[in-house]
Amino acid sequence: MSRKYKFYDNKKVHFVSLATVGWVDLFTRRIYFEVITDSFSYCIKHKGLILNAWCIMTNHVHLIIRSEDKSLSGIMRDMKKFTSKELIKTIQEHPKESRKERLLRIFEQAGQENKNNSYYQLWQQHNHPIELSTNNMMNQRLDYLHMNPVKAGFVKRPQDWLFSSAKNYAGLQGLLNLELAL
Repeated sequence: MSRKYKFYDNKKVHFVSLATVGWVDLFTRRIYFEVITDSFSYCIKHKGLILNAWCIMTNHVHLIIRSEDKSLSGIMRDMKKFTSKELIKTIQEHPKESRKERLLRIFEQAGQENKNNSYYQLWQQHNHPIELSTNNMMNQRLDYLHMNPVKAGFVKRPQDWLFSSAKNYAGLQGLLNLELAL
């Protein structure tokens, strides 16, 4: 793995992206978004995650994160492992999921192709953390992260996307309480 894509200082703010294998559009039902936001809340409360900004799209998640005293690599590993299992279980049990067989087949095939997995693989292996060392970098990533749903045509204004921190940055109550980055 390249030195460029590792967490070296957990206290510094990092931009991280997670993507589903094959960029599968999984996050199309509220219940799937809630698995992710519940995991964020748990990691904030119990694992030392400081979440500065976030956005969940249909096939990927962007985060701006740091930690005072815990390993960001460990937090991300645990979050990906937990959300993978929980999302697979939710897909299997969701009575109205018309894509169930297709989704499970894709995640099973990805799991079989990767010796690090026992059965399914939902997330791509890499997080590609980028340390945000300047205010300019922070502003650029915040704008990029919050504008994702606008550029995708889902909403007209960033704060209208329920599954991001844009409401918090617009001075409104968002889904999660955050430590704002700026």
